[in-house]
Amino acid sequence: MATTKDYIEYVCERLHGAGGLRYRKMFGEYMVYVNDKPVLLVCDNTVFVKIVPELAALMADAERGLPYEGAKEHYILDIDDTDLARQVVAVLEAVTPLPKPKKKKAE
Repeated sequence: MATTKDYIEYVCERLHGAGGLRYRKMFGEYMVYVNDKPVLLVCDNTVFVKIVPELAALMADAERGLPYEGAKEHYILDIDDTDLARQVVAVLEAVTPLPKPKKKKAE
């Protein structure tokens, strides 16, 4: 089951104030960006967070899962725990680099 537009908007609503938020549909699911950095993956109405050492203490009790077949294991974020969600997003935003700009095609 793919993520619904209502759910992705709900996720962004819960994170309001966490920085410049936007989302983009990718491979049938969504990536949530904060200040142009990809920080959350939303698949099947579930919020996934990349496992990084900086989140070990915050997410120690979190469930883990695979966002899609062939993916690495991710933390599952309880988006209804607004305080935790904002803390996780702040950590990820700090440690995630900006994506490299795409090269323009030659004319």
